[in-house]
Amino acid sequence: MKILLICAAGMSTSILMKKMIKYAGEQGMELEIAAKGISEYEEICKDYDILLLGPQISYQRENIEKGSNKPVMVIAPYDYGVGNVENIFNQVKKVIPEKF
Repeated sequence: MKILLICAAGMSTSILMKKMIKYAGEQGMELEIAAKGISEYEEICKDYDILLLGPQISYQRENIEKGSNKPVMVIAPYDYGVGNVENIFNQVKKVIPEKF
């Protein structure tokens, strides 16, 4: 599975990305993940299965869906803030169950 995390500048998603990689490894999941700022995602989004947005850019969801032609999910603010990657992966499973 390939996940692209997108936030305002790519900084806070980098922290979440590390937690997600660790969790995926513990669960035996194959995962490729990257974190980018909103100004950078368009160049690489075609290579990913799903795009996860930080809550601070949730207002961009429609534009990103239209521009990427990919499933787009906004991470719940609480899960994003505390890095609850188990909940985040459970949400991803609902959007793209075929990848699990």
